[in-house]
Amino acid sequence: SGGAATQVNPMVLVLMILFLFCVIAGVIAITQGVRKITVQYAKRVVGRKQYGGNTQYMPLKVNYPGVMPIIFAWALLLFPNQIVSWAFPNSPTARQLSEMLSTGWLHYVVLAAMIFFFSYFWVATQFQPSQIADDLKKYGGYIPGVRPGKPTADFLDYTMTRLTFAGAIFLTLIAVLPSLLSQGLHVPTVTAQFFGGTSLLIIVGVMLDTMRQVETHLIQRHYDGFLRKGRVRGGFTGRSAYVRGEAAAQRTLMWLYVGIAIIVIGGVAAFLASK
Repeated sequence: SGGAATQVNPMVLVLMILFLFCVIAGVIAITQGVRKITVQYAKRVVGRKQYGGNTQYMPLKVNYPGVMPIIFAWALLLFPNQIVSWAFPNSPTARQLSEMLSTGWLHYVVLAAMIFFFSYFWVATQFQPSQIADDLKKYGGYIPGVRPGKPTADFLDYTMTRLTFAGAIFLTLIAVLPSLLSQGLHVPTVTAQFFGGTSLLIIVGVMLDTMRQVETHLIQRHYDGFLRKGRVRGGFTGRSAYVRGEAAAQRTLMWLYVGIAIIVIGGVAAFLASK
């Protein structure tokens, strides 16, 4: 009946929750994914001191533009639909074109093209390989196997171009996944929004940033305690305090992760069951 709630198969509910976990894990992996570029610094001797000679890593993010390409693409994709509906309200062709721009195959093609465009546009405006190459050359750094200067800039640009392509594919999948679930598998639209879109990227980004801040705070707090105890009781006791503090920080983070996971799973399960 119209007033009765729709019964959900428990197996379908479990599969949807598992699929949600896979989507969130994929978003976290791509958001945190980086390509580490090895940077070697030449040794410099100033007086009796030696500087440099160490190896560091330059992280290049896979999803460098973040959520911005999807936001720009969705914002601009609404204008043609509104213009066509406003300019030709009684035209069947215009109505068909408007539907294709809203839910048809043309919608996905245009959305994917705009996401790719804005991904490369964002990287081109924010990532400056020439400046990075000049800074490396200025401070005596170089990438092994690559000559300093313009070859380094070309190498960074080539590497970032490939990473941006992979990140744009990921953003496109996240953007169209709710629509595919809603139209292909007939999942309710409100429920399908949990599986992608800008909201999922923003939530994951905020949670990862919160976790990093909490972890930094816990490590700093226990490290300060270790220093205070170490000055009074000596090295061995200080080391034990440091180990205990680090273990306490890890346990606190573990329970924090478990608590957030329980809240998210419980909320999603309750929402899906109510549908």
